[in-house]
Amino acid sequence: MTPPTPEGRVSPEDIEAKFRELAEDVDAVGEGARSAAVTVGAVVVVAVVVVAFWLGRRRGRKAGTVVEIRRV
Repeated sequence: MTPPTPEGRVSPEDIEAKFRELAEDVDAVGEGARSAAVTVGAVVVVAVVVVAFWLGRRRGRKAGTVVEIRRV
């Protein structure tokens, strides 16, 4: 980045350089947040599947048919 001109004016090149610098910072932070979101999403999906499986097994055991055979 070039220093401002002696009159204290900011050139368009200075503004463009600063925007590029900020864009790089935003991209770096975005990548970190995206990887964290993917990890949290995967954990939530696994938890939902495990809970659904557990509730299904429990309901199956409670509502299962009982057949009683008696000799006459």
